Amino acid sequence: MTRFGYTLMTEQSGPKQLVRYATAAEQAGFDFEVSSDHFFPWLEAMGHSPYAWSVLGAVAQVTERVELMTYVTCPTLRYHPAVVAQKAATLGVLSDNRFTLGLGSGENLNEHVIGEGWPIAAVRQEMLAEAIEIIRTLHAGEQTTWVGEYFRVDSAKIWDLPDVPVPLAAAVSGGASITRFAPLADHLVAVEPKAELITQWAHERKSHGLPESRTIGQIPICWGPDKDAAVERAHELFRWFGGGWFVNADLPTPAAFTAASQFVRPEDVAASIACGPDLDELAESVKPYLDAGFSDVALVQVGDESQDEFLSTVAGPLLDKLRAL
Repeated sequence: MTRFGYTLMTEQSGPKQLVRYATAAEQAGFDFEVSSDHFFPWLEAMGHSPYAWSVLGAVAQVTERVELMTYVTCPTLRYHPAVVAQKAATLGVLSDNRFTLGLGSGENLNEHVIGEGWPIAAVRQEMLAEAIEIIRTLHAGEQTTWVGEYFRVDSAKIWDLPDVPVPLAAAVSGGASITRFAPLADHLVAVEPKAELITQWAHERKSHGLPESRTIGQIPICWGPDKDAAVERAHELFRWFGGGWFVNADLPTPAAFTAASQFVRPEDVAASIACGPDLDELAESVKPYLDAGFSDVALVQVGDESQDEFLSTVAGPLLDKLRAL
């Protein structure tokens, strides 16, 4: 049966609010919670971007059952992979083995801040593959020295490791990335409901003698008691969403996303994001991920001001409808 998650959207809520939402989401019945890991929001109107790892550390202490995950962390520029390995291990301990480290090749929006430039996509993928190898090596608990093509590690060791190694999930977007990361990661992350991604991932895993894995997707919805107001909110905060990975990975600032999405109309957003009070419509918008074969789907409820009501009154009935699908 498909598992359903709640997204701690750091771009639209402050850190204290996110911790409160995490508790409410567990109480509402979500199976897992994922957190974005950004330095900037996509649009200035979103208004937030706290440090995801501090938030997750707090969330690990106020929740008991839900699994936790980064969706996703880039371990190549803003963070060195050795530091990511340490952070992930600590969260594994704090959460009693409920944490999965979601990894991806990142977005210019978040990674340019360290002033090292933004590599082309092929290089970013190579960096991610090397970073995963370093993280795996450090999570084995041995003192590690590494001299690679992109990274160096000098006599590093992770001293606090969870009882079970932290699972790694890799974000993929097509055939080449699946071929590269299916043997390296434990689970798949994708943001498009394409059955061919799931099929190829399973084939690559099987060809390497690896077990079946989770396939984790994510989709925004914008519940609200008034449909027009919900569409307006989704347009204000999420009109960048339709740009696609190749655009979203390369734009450098919220101002750039504002400019790139200036001609996106509310009706365009409403066509791609289910909005309003109709829970059947909201649930139906998730169905393409179920039909594609995803094992896990995380929901993004658009808008900070709507979270408390969504989690207290809407999430439970919506989850019932999703599970009935």
